[in-house]
Amino acid sequence: MKTIIQIVLWIACIVFGYLIYKSVTGPIEFNRVKEERYAKVISKLKDIRVSQEAYKTVNGKYAPDFNKLVKFVESGQYTITQQRDSSFMYFDEVYKIDQQKDTVLIDTLGTVSVRDSLFKKDDRFKAMMEIPGAANGEKVTMKADIIDKGGYKAPVFEAKVDKKTILFDQPKDLLAKEMTESSVEEVNGPAIVVGSLEEVSTSGNWPPIYDKKIDQ
Repeated sequence: MKTIIQIVLWIACIVFGYLIYKSVTGPIEFNRVKEERYAKVISKLKDIRVSQEAYKTVNGKYAPDFNKLVKFVESGQYTITQQRDSSFMYFDEVYKIDQQKDTVLIDTLGTVSVRDSLFKKDDRFKAMMEIPGAANGEKVTMKADIIDKGGYKAPVFEAKVDKKTILFDQPKDLLAKEMTESSVEEVNGPAIVVGSLEEVSTSGNWPPIYDKKIDQ
């Protein structure tokens, strides 16, 4: 009986020791996985942002879906222009004299490929809607719209990825806490988002540390 009790106590010690170990290392491992996966997703969202900004420059609005956006990047063209100051003389009918008027002339110099300008030889833009490591092949959610801001019709877009899609295999308690995160050092809310359907903004909701990770 004494031997059995000792064995039970040893097992209990091992179990409690493991639980204590996991309580300490679990959040550390969660943060490591989170930051690694977030950096990959944010890199995709930044590609979407620059592609959408280029689309708007040429078309005056944002692309409503990825098919149109990818096609634009692959075959679209920027028009290269040059601005220069100029002036000319005109006869003023009121004062009955010649007067000088300043103006700005815009010269068209040519065109350049959107793909070469944004991605060089890289074709990663073709997969910018794919979420790295998504368990069921989920895609980035993207929408575009026109909103009224003080009488001005402003084009807007939003692209986002739910945190639960990125961290699907992580501990539920840590994921639940992450979904409600609210800190200047963290990605706030339940999703990683770039742009907005309510405000005229192309900003992302991630902290600057992720920009540094991606640049490196």
